[in-house]
Amino acid sequence: MIKVLSGVWALLLGIVLIMLGNGMHFTLIGLRGGIEGFSATELAIVTSGYFLGFLSGARITPLMIRRVGHVRVFAALGSFMSAGLIAFPLLTDPWAWTILRVLVGFCMSGIYVAAESWLNNAATNETRGKVLSAYMIAQTLGIIGAQGLLTLGDAGTSVLFIGASILVSISFAPILLSATPVPAVDVARPMSLRQLFIGSPLGTVGIFLLGGVYATQSGMGAVFGTQIGMTASQIALFVAMLFAGALLMQYPIGWLSDRMDRRKLIFGAAALGATSCAVGWITGGGLWPLMAAAFFAGGVTTPLYALFLAYTNDSLPVEDMPAASGGLVFTFGLGAIAGPMVTGWAMEGVGPFGFWLVLGATFAAIALYALYRMTQRATAPVDETESYLGVLPTTSTVAVEAAGTWAAEQAEADREEEDAAQS
Repeated sequence: MIKVLSGVWALLLGIVLIMLGNGMHFTLIGLRGGIEGFSATELAIVTSGYFLGFLSGARITPLMIRRVGHVRVFAALGSFMSAGLIAFPLLTDPWAWTILRVLVGFCMSGIYVAAESWLNNAATNETRGKVLSAYMIAQTLGIIGAQGLLTLGDAGTSVLFIGASILVSISFAPILLSATPVPAVDVARPMSLRQLFIGSPLGTVGIFLLGGVYATQSGMGAVFGTQIGMTASQIALFVAMLFAGALLMQYPIGWLSDRMDRRKLIFGAAALGATSCAVGWITGGGLWPLMAAAFFAGGVTTPLYALFLAYTNDSLPVEDMPAASGGLVFTFGLGAIAGPMVTGWAMEGVGPFGFWLVLGATFAAIALYALYRMTQRATAPVDETESYLGVLPTTSTVAVEAAGTWAAEQAEADREEEDAAQS
């Protein structure tokens, strides 16, 4: 593993720094929005703006890279994102923030596409799985670490926004100084939602609903904490627990994924998420029960994303996987735009704990639909399914396609080894 990382450590360091800055800004929006008196609905619209920009960037950035190259696109988007982060405390208006969030989401999507193209190019068929796993860990550690940095300043001032901007700015140095030019990224045209649904109804519906869950957790968690009177440090810890759970639960769920019917695992993970949200609702604001609820609700969200990708790939021919990956990322983005808005309206109507109500209901819908799909289609033999690789919802289509290719190759290699052993 050390030999593998020696060739990509600078890229991973840059990703950690980017995630520190981006992770800070996600939580800061909820903290500063509460100080400025923004309503839950206004902050929900601001949150959704990021994912609208992210979806747009995923479609447009590959075209930009083909025209002017990775380095120019990467540097330009990084500059715009850094400027956008500084502008938040200067333009304290919900609509201005929504525009800025669209900009930041667009830039982050393009940054992911460029960075993941470099990372994928630096990996070989033998090392791609390890490189992608290291990339996912680097992203998660950056988001968790960002919450710790929030305790070093006051969200009511510009200091933390400036700090986030600085982190994003310096993150490009190790990446640009180490990355070599690569061919223009070639992202497959996304499969239509109709084709995707016909191929994998559970994958399509499930990943749409999960998009709402992820965006609500990452964007509205700080809003919830602010509205129930948590301190800034407690809010930072609450958000960190959402992602710490994902880091620790990814491996055991992935291990089970390669050994049982994935629909049953999807049902179990979603049921655990719904139960955790019920605990968050029932506790009525107890600090440690809320932290436990965040740990388990967040802990199943990221593994569920990878499960839906793997399950969909199980249902499709290998040649359709790249197009399906694009379709799933797009579907997830649609859910991520809608989820925070529904949560914002619920929090306006029933109070801050509408946060848990929407999350729990969405998890329950995933679990029930998985249960229904078990009655509609026969179970694929475990030895005929693709290998599982933990993929984060924050990645672009480039990483999702690379992970799908690796999973198919790894599964085929495992089957050949089994056949050789039996003969």
